[in-house]
Amino acid sequence: MAFSGKYELESQENFEQLMKALGLSDNTIQKYKDLGRVIELTQNGKSFQAIYNYGSKAITNEFTIGQESEFVTFTGHRVKALAKIEGENKLVITMDGLTAAMELSGDKIIETLTNGETTAKKIWKRI
Repeated sequence: MAFSGKYELESQENFEQLMKALGLSDNTIQKYKDLGRVIELTQNGKSFQAIYNYGSKAITNEFTIGQESEFVTFTGHRVKALAKIEGENKLVITMDGLTAAMELSGDKIIETLTNGETTAKKIWKRI
């Protein structure tokens, strides 16, 4: 599994609906819906660093598979999260009502975000 790399958002589906399901206001959704176009992942064994670029600011989250970590969300909130590996190419992070599954497929990451009955999908392409 080689998640390390820089990825650019290629497409997304149902992301605004997911943010509403998470309880974010319309103003917050409008502010953040088109940000976060680049993510940089560094994997060193079971340790990961993820740098999310949101316009003029970047958020860095570091975590280790199987250990609870503190994540900073794109809105700046701090939440506890747990990361695990499923199969050979899927990273699953569970935090405060949200599950993010990132599946490596060739030069793309297919990210599925789930909150209850609401699911969004993002496709990231390695750059």
